[in-house]
Amino acid sequence: MQLPLEVDRHSKLNLQTQVFEQIRGMILAGQLRSGQRLPSSRHLCQQLQVSRITITLALARLADEGYIETAKSLGTFVSRQIPEQALHALQTDVEHEHQPVVWDHFRPDLLKIRSHNLVNMHRRRTMIDFWVGRPDARSFPLRTWTRLTNKRLASAGSALTEYNDPMGYMPLRQAIADHLRPARGIVAEPEQIIITGGCQEGLNLICRMLLPVGTDAIMESPGYAGASYLFESFGAKLHSIPVDEKGLDVAQLPDVTKALAYVTPSHQYPMGCTLPLDRRLELLAWAAKTNSYIMEDDYDSDFRYVGSPLAALKALDRANRVFYVGTFSKCLGAGLRIGYVVVPPALISAAGHFIALMNNGQPWLDQAVLADFMNTGGYARHLRTIRQHYLGKRNALLKALDRNFNQGTTIGAEAGMHLVWRIPDHLPGAQEIVPRALDCGVGVYDLSPRSAVIACGDSDTDRYLMFGYSSLSEKQITTGIERLAEELQGKRRSNSAPSATALLY
Repeated sequence: MQLPLEVDRHSKLNLQTQVFEQIRGMILAGQLRSGQRLPSSRHLCQQLQVSRITITLALARLADEGYIETAKSLGTFVSRQIPEQALHALQTDVEHEHQPVVWDHFRPDLLKIRSHNLVNMHRRRTMIDFWVGRPDARSFPLRTWTRLTNKRLASAGSALTEYNDPMGYMPLRQAIADHLRPARGIVAEPEQIIITGGCQEGLNLICRMLLPVGTDAIMESPGYAGASYLFESFGAKLHSIPVDEKGLDVAQLPDVTKALAYVTPSHQYPMGCTLPLDRRLELLAWAAKTNSYIMEDDYDSDFRYVGSPLAALKALDRANRVFYVGTFSKCLGAGLRIGYVVVPPALISAAGHFIALMNNGQPWLDQAVLADFMNTGGYARHLRTIRQHYLGKRNALLKALDRNFNQGTTIGAEAGMHLVWRIPDHLPGAQEIVPRALDCGVGVYDLSPRSAVIACGDSDTDRYLMFGYSSLSEKQITTGIERLAEELQGKRRSNSAPSATALLY
């Protein structure tokens, strides 16, 4: 390790004092922490091009004043007991440094910006967690992924050390285009596809392109908090359009021009309904008429359990008004951080410039392995397998809700990785149920700002709970609903909860 030290041979201070003051300052500032090993005197001499005696005297002075200590045959370390006078100096410096910072000179709303936290803070507290949107870790094709990764590493050459195309690895863009044609009805050239670090970076890219301050932005209500907060951060003028049992109520779209609308038509988030064909066509007609664009977030469209899926909104788009946003987070894993955007042809060049400003390219290795996984048929087989697994889990959840409550309505069970349950009228509201469920080791989720954004003043939202089922086993699902029912019906016994180990599978 090299320390950022310099000596000025024209300074009034001798070289020994300069070295002493710099190392002492680093210790007081916390740059060198208690117990941290220092470079040897020989290395310091070579680095600073000074004599050994200069370094020896500087280190001896630091040791005499209690800043460093030497362990025989081990080396020199920052002292574990900093001198009291040094602590006093450090506290004075900290008090001076922590003066109020004036942000509004740059951006008055900086401290008001919100973000959507997808990390589940309750996970450690719950044995059975119905967290939404998390794939089953046990379903990841680890053996195949390892084999493909090792094969790529063996032939990587300079691919791991060179910058790559910011728009993404072309074989992966081609594989995605080949997948979207039959699966989602989207006919797109690979040049239209931009690889992003998950869905959220894709939304950011579109907003950077099309959302100057004051632009009208359309959101579903309830809707995805990550999109709403993003619009806020760009200074957009939000219009919240209510969602009914068919999805976005397109009849209430505002009379604006050059707007940007965010929609989840295949499996509306969070309510789960599917936007019917007539509304899709009305939405597209509105975009063409008002010279607006649409962001279609197709986050979990790979999972359809009842009937055939409707073609994506993008597949119906003849006026090139739709940006299609997809992700591999739901079918493979969010840890890969691979998503993509299908861009209208006229905006390909602009999108390329904007993504290069945001990111100099996603990691090559994961892109290359995913392309191989798709091109060898592994991805299609993986989707068929987990679709069947998730169907079994969904059925277990529906059965458990019906058996334990025999009331309440489920919404959005035809597709996706979660469903919404309307709480029976005789039970308390969602805000009361959520903490009570946590007390018995079960995580369930209401339509709170953490999960969704509601801006239409709907007082009925406290009657809904979201249940994500994809990451749980059928046994966990059944047990979790049983324990929730016991809690809400006052039948839970303190010694009735099974062990965490017993619920893992």
